[in-house]
Amino acid sequence: MLAKRIIPCLDVKDGRVVKGVNFVDLRDAGDIVDNARYYNAQGADEVCFLDITATHEGRKTFATLVEKAACELFVPLTVGGGISSVDDFRTLLLAGADKVAVNSAAVVNPKLISDAAERFGSQCVVAAIDAKRVDTDADGKGIYHVFVHGGRKDTGIDAIEWASRLEALGAGEILLTTMDADGTRNGFDNDITGRVARNLNIPVIASGGAGKMEHFYDTFESGADAALAATLFHYREMEIRELKEYLKNRGVEVRI
Repeated sequence: MLAKRIIPCLDVKDGRVVKGVNFVDLRDAGDIVDNARYYNAQGADEVCFLDITATHEGRKTFATLVEKAACELFVPLTVGGGISSVDDFRTLLLAGADKVAVNSAAVVNPKLISDAAERFGSQCVVAAIDAKRVDTDADGKGIYHVFVHGGRKDTGIDAIEWASRLEALGAGEILLTTMDADGTRNGFDNDITGRVARNLNIPVIASGGAGKMEHFYDTFESGADAALAATLFHYREMEIRELKEYLKNRGVEVRI
C-alpha cells in the first residue's frame, strides 16, 4: 500500500503567501521561503506552490520565487499558475519544480497535457481542477462544474468527467479543489473526491476544507491518495508531525 501524503499548499499573490475563504478575502500568511523551510522541517511529503492570480492577470508564474523555495526543500515541489505552454513546464522544472500543475490552460488546450506528458513524463504533470457544486441530479448526487481563472469562470464542464479525460490525456495526478469547501474548515468534500478517485487509476489529491485531523482521515477513507491544506498549517494551528502520528494511530499508512 502506498503511503498517504500530506501536502501544505502555498497560495502566492504578489510574492507573498496568502489564504482566503471560497477563493476570496485573501489575507497574508507569510514569506514563501520561510514557509518552505518550515514545512521541510515539519516532515511534509510534498509542497505545492500556486501563483493564484497569474492566469487572471495574464502573466507567468515567478520562476525566481520557485528557485528560492526549491533551495529550501528536500521533498517534491509542485508549482502552478499561469502555465500555458510546454515551455512554461520546462522553465519551472529547470527552476527547481518537480511537478507542474495546470488548470485553466488545459481547458483551453487539452493537448497541453498530452504534450507535456510526452516530453517530460506523466509524473511531472499535475492536472488541477477547481470544482464547484452547481446542482443536484435526480439521485441526489451533486453536479460539479469546472471553474477556471482562479475560480472566477464557470466552464460548464462536468468535473468528474473532466478528471477522467485528463487521465486519458496523460496527467499523472489530479489536484481536486472543491471551491465550496475551500478555507471553511468544515472538512473536505468527500462526495466528489470519492467519486473521482473511484473512476481513476492515478492519484487524487483532495484540497479545500481541512479543519481538524479527523477531516484528513475521512478524506483518505473516501479514496484520496493525498490531502492538501493551507490555513491550518500556515497559521501553525496544526503540526504535520502530530497529524501524521494521529493518522498512523488510526491505521493510515503515512511516512513518519
